[in-house]
Amino acid sequence: MEKLSLQEKLKYELECLSQGYKYIAGVDEVGRGPLAGPVVCAAVIMPIDDLIEGIDDSKKLSEKKRNMLSDLIKQKAICYNIEEISPEKIDEINILEATKLCMKNALEGLSIKPDVALIDALKLDIDIPVVNIIKGDFLSYSIGAASIIAKVYRDNLMVQMAEKYPQYSFEKHKGYGTAAHISAIKEFGATPIHRRSFIKKFV
Repeated sequence: MEKLSLQEKLKYELECLSQGYKYIAGVDEVGRGPLAGPVVCAAVIMPIDDLIEGIDDSKKLSEKKRNMLSDLIKQKAICYNIEEISPEKIDEINILEATKLCMKNALEGLSIKPDVALIDALKLDIDIPVVNIIKGDFLSYSIGAASIIAKVYRDNLMVQMAEKYPQYSFEKHKGYGTAAHISAIKEFGATPIHRRSFIKKFV
């Protein structure tokens, strides 16, 4: 997919400002698909008058670039909040409901209540207006910023888990279902951070 200019990425934010909304939160999740680890969501309210070059869908950026941008986003954000939902809770309520709960918690935990939330195509039960944007992490500056801080947070968490459970190589695949990861589950069984509902056919 082509790259968008910063101005193009602000389309939704500028529309919200023109409708009288002041605090515009971007929300995104990372970790819906992995077999292990939490789902992580970030909500962030970014200033529109002090933009950061290079914000994009976190999956398109190198690890080095993501880490650098994550630090910058946290420095410049009006406020941000990162939440996680545990593998146990994901097994209990399913990944879709866990993701919605995670996004809701991320929004409700912001130190400033947003006037509107830009979200990557999920319906949330919250008391503020929501704008759903398909491919939001690519199309919206605020959602892109949220996707970056969420991914860096979760990747770091999985690197820590790799130290605890070295035979699973979480630092490499971050809990996703690679051949090496599935083979480790078959050999060593599940850890407490595995999602039981995701690994039924391997254990």
